[in-house]
Amino acid sequence: MKYLNLIRYQNLLMLALMQFIFRYGFLELQNIPLALAHWQYILLVLATVFIAAGGYIINNIMDVETDAENKPETLIVGKLISETKAYNLYFGFTVIGVAIGFYLSNVIEKPSFASIFIIIAAMLYFYATNLKQTLLIGNFVVALLLSLSVIIIGIFDLYPVTFEENRPVMGLLFGILLDYALFAFIINFIREIVKDLQDVNGDSIEEMSTLPIVFGVNRTTKLVFVLSFIPIICIAYYINTNLFASGLIYATLYGLVFILAPLLYFSIKIVSAKEIQDYHHLSTVLKWILFFGILSIAVISLNIKCNA
Repeated sequence: MKYLNLIRYQNLLMLALMQFIFRYGFLELQNIPLALAHWQYILLVLATVFIAAGGYIINNIMDVETDAENKPETLIVGKLISETKAYNLYFGFTVIGVAIGFYLSNVIEKPSFASIFIIIAAMLYFYATNLKQTLLIGNFVVALLLSLSVIIIGIFDLYPVTFEENRPVMGLLFGILLDYALFAFIINFIREIVKDLQDVNGDSIEEMSTLPIVFGVNRTTKLVFVLSFIPIICIAYYINTNLFASGLIYATLYGLVFILAPLLYFSIKIVSAKEIQDYHHLSTVLKWILFFGILSIAVISLNIKCNA
């Protein structure tokens, strides 16, 4: 169990599930050619998961002192697993993930695409060792990496089989993936700031330059409140324009209940949040909003099928 906690298996399971939702709850329902066979797509998911696991491990290694202050009960490296073993696991997961990415890039006859996996792995390393301590840069990088896990689906499954004849359809589908990638970026960016609010005590001891430390907890909380209206406005507009106006009643209700309502709840609760457990709760709320937001692509696709 200690090894599963080291790689934060719950987050990895959610990441894998989200990628499978996009393939089998969206792209497979569109009657279009896809570049990857089913087992090759599983390899793509594994590559993403393995590289992400490596990122979590190196992050745990670099966060030993901070976690000892913020979350001593969850400390793994140096307590349950030696630092040397953790480093070996980091290299193992990362190398396997990049190797799978290299193989898939050659499968679709785009060997240069292997650099995407190398860049993602490098960004995770530099985030853990340097960028995490830089004001907002670390938050931006983590949010960007999650959105890339959505974009990479289009790069490997749509782009290689895009030709002049099907370019309009493929462009539309790739655009939808980009919309969801943007949604994932915004939600995760806000969540990273909330996690900084949660970890402010340990981060302060380590002299990190997170937003709550530089601008103060109260100002950062107010900023998060303001930022929360960006996804609220975007989601409300999207539901009204693309779902309700198209007669997708089930998808509309789903968006209102499982995405918009929790976002409004988050905005209300962040104003009064003061304790560590408050920020932990709100971080969890955002994680579920992200999950249900990604799941909405399958709900929308099935609703369209029912109306056809």
